[in-house]
Amino acid sequence: MINKKMILDTITKDILEIRLHGRGGQGVVIASKILAKAFHQDGYIPQTFPKYGVERRGAPAAAFVRVAKGKNLIGIRCEIYEPDHLIILDPTLISAINITQGLKKGGWIIINASAGHEADFSELQRHYRVAIVDASKVAFEHRLGSRTSPVVNSAILGGFAKVYQKPSISSILEAIRNEVPIKPDENAAAANMAYDQIKVIGD
Repeated sequence: MINKKMILDTITKDILEIRLHGRGGQGVVIASKILAKAFHQDGYIPQTFPKYGVERRGAPAAAFVRVAKGKNLIGIRCEIYEPDHLIILDPTLISAINITQGLKKGGWIIINASAGHEADFSELQRHYRVAIVDASKVAFEHRLGSRTSPVVNSAILGGFAKVYQKPSISSILEAIRNEVPIKPDENAAAANMAYDQIKVIGD
């Protein structure tokens, strides 16, 4: 008997799925749009949409990005339950919710976290590849938000581009300039800095 999971596995076989987690005010939805646009510029067919919980600043929020190569169509539109990779804009969510639910073994987890906290993610390293970048510090240095509420979306996407090597950093920067309504140059500079600073734990 064919069940729902078998159908989803067939539909998503050649599709890359990325789930982004953050809090309201950090720019997780705009981050998903930037990422989708950057993939599109690199020849992929993207799909993106958000998921909101309690719609207030600081509340957990998620967004989803699916991409298919070339002319392949994406024949599904629902939440991503088994992502290939995760992008975490707020590290406190790791202990607050089941952030890795469904994440495929060996997938990347890109985390906004400062250097010196590598040991905090040792458990994640047992099954996944983990990289950290201090996107909050990078955002603050470029005056994106405040010290207490930095807007980290552009910075962490620069880190993702470095680790995963897709989409290209040039496409990330172009997408930022097209999608970010405020301080596009500063956001692009933050992405570039995070691209240079991201660290793969265990390297």
